[in-house]
Parts: sequence; C-alpha cells; structure tokens
Amino acid sequence: MIPTRQILTPDDLARFNESPACAELVDFLTSLNDSIIGVKTTDDIEDSQIVGQLLQVLEKVKQTNDSVKPIETNSRFGNPAFRDFYDSIEEKLPQWIADFVPAENIEEVAKYVQNSFGNRKRIDYGTGHELNFLAFLLCLHKLQIITAADHKALVIHVFFKYVAVMRGLQMTYWLEPAGSHGVWGLDDYQFLPFLFGAGQLRTHRHLRPKSIHNAEILDEFSKDYMYFECVRFVNSIKTGSLRWHSPMIDDISAAKSWEKVNLGLIKMFRAEVIGKLPIMQHFMFGSLIAFSGGSVSSDTAHGADDDGCGHGCSDHSQVYAFGQEFPDCCGIKVPSAIAAAKAEKDASSGPRNAFARPIPFD
Repeated sequence: MIPTRQILTPDDLARFNESPACAELVDFLTSLNDSIIGVKTTDDIEDSQIVGQLLQVLEKVKQTNDSVKPIETNSRFGNPAFRDFYDSIEEKLPQWIADFVPAENIEEVAKYVQNSFGNRKRIDYGTGHELNFLAFLLCLHKLQIITAADHKALVIHVFFKYVAVMRGLQMTYWLEPAGSHGVWGLDDYQFLPFLFGAGQLRTHRHLRPKSIHNAEILDEFSKDYMYFECVRFVNSIKTGSLRWHSPMIDDISAAKSWEKVNLGLIKMFRAEVIGKLPIMQHFMFGSLIAFSGGSVSSDTAHGADDDGCGHGCSDHSQVYAFGQEFPDCCGIKVPSAIAAAKAEKDASSGPRNAFARPIPFD
C-alpha cells in the first residue's frame, strides 16, 4: 500500500491531532526520548541485528551521496545533482529494506524513508522530512521488527547517524531550508536532535542550558551530548552570536533545567510540528500509520509534484469551506546558510565573485 496525503484543511488537522495516529507518534517519540535520559552519545550501547541493518542502510545512503557529485554552479540555492541522488535512492531503497521489512509492507515503509531525505523538486529539507524518519521507525515498531529494548540504540546510533547523513547531504547539495527559513527547525533544518539532546542532559548535575554560550564546553562535550553538537554545528556555519542567527536556541538557553528544555521541546513538537498544517499537509498515511482526512484528488493524495512549489499543492486556488483555505506552504526560496559559509570561505581564499555576497542571517 502506498501512503497517501489525508490532511488538507484545518479541520482535518484538528481531527488528526485527536486521532490514535497522532497519539502513536507522540507516544513513540516520548518512549525514544525516555530511553536516552542520562545517556551519552559515546556510551557503549549494544546494537541488535535490526539496529545494525538500519545503520547499513544509512551507510549506503551516505555512499550514494559520496558517489553523486554536485554540479558546478554559481548559485547558492540547492544543487540540481540532488535529484540524481534522490532518484538513485528511490530505486534502491526497496531492495535495501527488503532484508527486514515484510514484502507486503516494503512499498509503504520505503515511502517514509524516501521522504525523510528531502524534497526532490525543491531541493529542500525541513522538520517535515525529519518527521518521516520518525514515522519510518514507528512503522518498524508496529511491525514488531524493533522493540523497546532497541530504543536507546535507535536514538544514539540510528537517529544520530541519520542526522550525520543529512548533514552530508546539506553540505554536498546545499539543501534549502524548507518553508522559507526552516519551519520550526531550530537550526534551519532539524528539531528532534535538539529534543533528544536535551533528554541526554536531563540528569546532568553541572551542565546547564546556558552552557551553550561557552565555546570550551561545546568543544569538550559535543561528542557526548547531541544538543551541544547541534549548537556547535550551527556556530560553525553561521556568523555572529546565537542571539542574532538562532534566537530560539538562545531563548531556550535561559531555562533553569534541561528537564524543562526537554519537556518543552516535546510540547513544541506537538504544537509546532505535527500541529502545523504547512507541515502535516504533506505527511502521508497508510495501513501502518492510519488516518482518514479530507478528500483530495488521486494525484494530490499521492504527493504528485506537478506544480511550481514542488509539494503537490496543485495551484493553491481550490475552493474550500470558509476558514479552510489552502495554506501558503512553501514561502520564498532561501539560500542555504551552509552554501553561504562555503562561498565566504572560497572568497577568503581567492577573488570574491558576484555570488559571494553575504545574505541575511548567514
């Protein structure tokens, strides 16, 4: 079964947020989070067979990234070579997951994995794509392929490996932040690494949220705690202070404890990720994550990319009930901050070209 889009209007979204499917997503996320409270990224955690197989799939994705080189271009927007990467992954994924996913579920599960690497047409990535990777893991949980005993390794090894793979894609193809400037992604792209990272730190006796402003602490502890690694990464590609380029991360640092940060990010995930129509209108539902929402055309339900925005939103001119207008989901295209950092580095080592101008919030 191929998953289809079911959330079209605010009413659909409201029904979803009260549905068993939504509860399953939040409960699964909470269970993953609880499993890594107080756990360091560098702790010795044993991998089960399925965790090893998932890591192998992600390594194959990384190898595909390495083999599909970016096209030389003067643009700081997404590199068109990403589409070649995407097509290659789309073709190979069903074979890669066939070792552990039942044959009757491969098509459905592969769709979530595919969608977790970004949008082919817009060459962008955001929290909606990240959500698809969480949905992929939830599918494996519902198929009883993974168990609660795997949760710690799923976060520390599999999910953090996924983040590393996505960083590679962002660096290679300069993926644009989805939704103008990253819809609720704390670093333009990601949300969940911050959530899990705060979970790791919840029981730490000495490190506090304000510690992110100390460069020495970031350098020393980024290998042990994903939250610090995420902040370190943001600082490495953007100029200026956190208050300037990442005000939300800066605001969060004022919290008194990591527990408040962690629980607050879980609430924020529900309200600002799965509670937002511009994200959830693109999420797909099948037999494993089931929800029935508004009526949409067959092409739109299957996410056909036949329009200018690349999200299968048709022409945004359909007529709906009052108060249920189709949202302006995509916003304006924004260059990748990673691309801006690369351009600035190139400019410092040679003649500055016309495309190396600073952009807002670099």
